[in-house]
Amino acid sequence: MTFHPQPQPGEPKPWAFPAPERGTLPNGVTLLTSHRPGQQVIAVEVVLAAPLDAEPEALEGVATIMARALSEGTDEHSAEEFAAELERCGASLSAHADHPGVRVSLEVPASRLDKALSLLAEALRAPAFAESEVKRLVANRLDEIPHELANPARRAAMALSKELFPSTLRISRPRQGTEETVRGIDAAAVREFYTAHVLPATSTVVVVGDFTGIDLPALLTETLGRWTGGAAKPRPRPALTSDDTARVVIVDRPGAVQTQLLIGRTGPDRQDPVWAAQVLGTYSLGGTLTSRLDRVLREEKGYTYGVRAFAQVLLSSADGTGAALLAISGSVATEVTGPALADTWQVIRTLAEGGLTEEERDVAVQNLVGVAPLRYETAAAVADTLADQVEQELPDDYQARLYARLAATGTVEATAAVVNGFPLDRLVVVLVGDAASIEEPVRALGIGPVSVIG
Repeated sequence: MTFHPQPQPGEPKPWAFPAPERGTLPNGVTLLTSHRPGQQVIAVEVVLAAPLDAEPEALEGVATIMARALSEGTDEHSAEEFAAELERCGASLSAHADHPGVRVSLEVPASRLDKALSLLAEALRAPAFAESEVKRLVANRLDEIPHELANPARRAAMALSKELFPSTLRISRPRQGTEETVRGIDAAAVREFYTAHVLPATSTVVVVGDFTGIDLPALLTETLGRWTGGAAKPRPRPALTSDDTARVVIVDRPGAVQTQLLIGRTGPDRQDPVWAAQVLGTYSLGGTLTSRLDRVLREEKGYTYGVRAFAQVLLSSADGTGAALLAISGSVATEVTGPALADTWQVIRTLAEGGLTEEERDVAVQNLVGVAPLRYETAAAVADTLADQVEQELPDDYQARLYARLAATGTVEATAAVVNGFPLDRLVVVLVGDAASIEEPVRALGIGPVSVIG
């Protein structure tokens, strides 16, 4: 019998986030492309410079209606015909509006890319914005608003934005508009917003997937290259200012059996060198089931199914006018709202006094860096991250460098970043729950003045 030696693993190959290639179409559209062999479903992200702060104040929500209307018919196809054409391609097309701008996302099998790109170009170049379709979208949006106001997590997020930011900033108000502003939107308003802000010269198209056998430059020129538009008027982006004076706001929900917690303030965004350390420290505080907050509030005390700490970019720009939201979010039973807040403060206090352990730092690095190749197995995941970088005015190699920075960040640096990010005397607390039950226990904690709103 012949015995063969057991195969031995080779040296692990270093992984790096895919680097895109840059280009420009004749009409001014910026291109970012990334050839990913084997990715037969191609992902396209179109980044449109149509930010929410460009909306007329009385028509807030118009960017959302416009984004939804882009796929609801064109000059060449009715809404039903356009949907049928997409279906024949096996493609999905969606769009949404957020503070940095509007994003249009397309996924399609590589064999149908030419037809799908033609449809995408048609939606961008010649949307119909039919009065009947816009009315339907407005009605749908008005139906959504009461459900959002009834959702504790959404209600908490709205209240925190209103508390943190001055009323003069668009970011202080609901992203998709209010009932009053949405009700005033019509097809003319949608068309006006589109004409002013959806322009090829200020747009970026990201394409990721297997381009084998595809003449991508020619295909893009034939489709998206036919899109025309004028020059954009320069718009200064207002700097994000915020008030993180410690205070508690209770959004009263009489009879609620749970309290939704959202604790937050603004902090450094991805432009700041401290971002990598902040990501590691925040993950160790509340990024996973084994983080400090969960170990105490979920495992030891049984207050919650889970509490999360996170850093979320709100707006980012190379001139440093952006910011991220640093927050802790979760829900607890009404009767333990006070103790849960007290324990949260104690967890942060203990972290500040003793710092993170080497083991906590190592787990965070492994979970954030070690699994990165799995996070980017699809073309859509790569395209989405590249589009994020475009919106946030980051260099093309940002994500690749971030993973290297995370791996090189030490425990002391990560501790300092999370402690500086969550100072106990500079946190705004929003509680959505039964004010009659939670106001006094929360007031007794002395973590800041308490107010109750409806």
